[in-house]
Formats: sequence, C-alpha cells, structure tokens
Amino acid sequence: MSQHAHESVTEVLGELDELAATREEVCIGDVLDDFGERSFGPFIMLPALMEMTPIGGIPGVPTFLALVIALTALQLLMGREHVWMPDFIQQRSVSGKQLHKAVGKMRGFADFLDRHSEGRLEALTEGLAPKLVAVVVLLLCCTVPPLEFLPFASSIPMLANAVLGLALTVRDGALLLASLIFTLFASAVGGWMFVTFDAAEKLTG
Repeated sequence: MSQHAHESVTEVLGELDELAATREEVCIGDVLDDFGERSFGPFIMLPALMEMTPIGGIPGVPTFLALVIALTALQLLMGREHVWMPDFIQQRSVSGKQLHKAVGKMRGFADFLDRHSEGRLEALTEGLAPKLVAVVVLLLCCTVPPLEFLPFASSIPMLANAVLGLALTVRDGALLLASLIFTLFASAVGGWMFVTFDAAEKLTG
C-alpha cells in the first residue's frame, strides 16, 4: 500500500490483530515488516493508543512507547520514506494474547475516531504540515517521562499524539487543525498537573 493511501484506524488495528493471531510473541520488528512502507501516521498513533490500555500501566512502558513515537517523528521530520527502528527496539515484544486484548480494548475508540475523520482538507496534511506535526509530537514525547510519575497523566500527551497520528493516517486536514488545538490544551493541562504535583511534594516533603 502506498504511504499516501487512506487507512482507517479499524483497518490498522485489524492487521495488528492478525499478527497477534498468528504469533505467540509479536515484536516491533514484525509490525515494521507489516507497516514499514506506509504512512508514518500508524507508527505515531498505535503506540499512543496502546499507552491508554492496561499495557500503559506497567512502569516504564509509557516512556518506552514515547521513545518509539519520538524516533518515528524524528524520521518524519528528516524526510525518510519509511520507518526504521534500531534492533534493541525491534526485538521488544508482547505476547499475541496480550496484544489481542489491547487491540480489543482499542476497537471502540477506533470506531469513534473513524466516524469523526473523513479525509477533509487533505491538502493541509501535505507539504510542510507533516514536519510541523513531527515537531509537535517530539515535544509531546518529551513530556511523557516526567508525567509518568503522576497517575494517568502521561495519557494526556499520548492522546494528543494519537489524534495527530490519526490525522496523518486518514489524511484529514480538519482533524489535524483540531488536534493541534487540542495539543495546546493538553500541554497546558499536563504542565499544570506537573507543577501542582511538584509544589505539593515540596510542601509535604
């Protein structure tokens, strides 16, 4: 499939579920083999969505997923044709059963996203727009490690990343603009939560 082809979130999750059904362990390298020559959107969207499942509750996982997203965004910014990951990341894996459960938990959200993304203002997803998205995604990823210490806080920038990745995947310019506005809001909320928590720690420390 061309890297400029339209895909729905449901289609992306369906292929991920197929990988889970055919392997006891699914590593990131398997996903790269399946999606590697397509849009960078799924590689930004999928890890962000996974962070919002029970998998994201494992200590260190949000930061690792943010690293995967950041590497993807950096390559998008550099103008690469497809995603590349170092071996130590490609070898990271999850059991097929765990992945199947995670995909199942994401399907309802995926249906909602597909219903509200229609490929509008497609021209806004071309040219310099993907590079702007890459910069925003990189900044959001930088906020994940400190926010991981706060319950559910890292899901705020990850949700913003998921919507940005979705906009690139379905090539919806209207959604891209809306997601950038949401990113400003999410960044403000995340910053407020971190500052508030830090201030509370100092008072009680």
